[in-house]
Amino acid sequence: MFTPQGPSLRELTVQALSSVEHGYDLLATKFDATPFRTSDRLLAAVADTLETLGPFDSGLDVCCGTGAGLGVLRSVCAGRVAGVDFSTGMLARARGAHPAADLVRADALALPFAPAFDLAVSFGAFGHFLPDDQRTLFAQVHGALRPGGAFAFPLPAPPPVGSRLYWTLWGFDAAMRVRNAVWRPPFVMYYRTFRLADVRARLEDAGFDVTLVPVEPLGRREGGSPRCRLVVARKGSG
Repeated sequence: MFTPQGPSLRELTVQALSSVEHGYDLLATKFDATPFRTSDRLLAAVADTLETLGPFDSGLDVCCGTGAGLGVLRSVCAGRVAGVDFSTGMLARARGAHPAADLVRADALALPFAPAFDLAVSFGAFGHFLPDDQRTLFAQVHGALRPGGAFAFPLPAPPPVGSRLYWTLWGFDAAMRVRNAVWRPPFVMYYRTFRLADVRARLEDAGFDVTLVPVEPLGRREGGSPRCRLVVARKGSG
């Protein structure tokens, strides 16, 4: 599952028993060698899809981690590219990979931006936000966007009920709930708390108009539905 350059089982265990922030500080130097990093294939497919929705001037990567999504913003935005994350270690890696980006250490639930961006993206971070925090997160992103700006992120189709991946994700979430019930500080990371219908309603509650765009480079399932959709939440222009 991991490359030889990735973290050991012991390192992952220490990370999992830490807070979210400290856990990512510990993992930062080896994070890009794990499957938790968003794949280049997905990043390229999202960039291709965003190209059809622009043009965009300034862009913000919310929970940017080591900066994988900053390359997507650079490819589709003509102006300023920024990233925000609360892990000092992850931001240090992002600075090394993207020295021209404006990188800010902050909690995504309290973004330190006035309406300054035309596009916000996020990759792989939503499992760290429980439903009530998702509402706060979406309101914060809405406040950081200029009128008419877009918040866009990929949402893969859920695995078929009963499939191996379905039970893997279910088992992971169950293990995390047990861990958080018996150990402090909590480590919030759940894969099954980000369902499309709920997410759409929370985005709309935050003031967004929501559309779904198929990420066609990733193909379609047997029934014809997209393997992945890009959720595009637009802030009103008024």
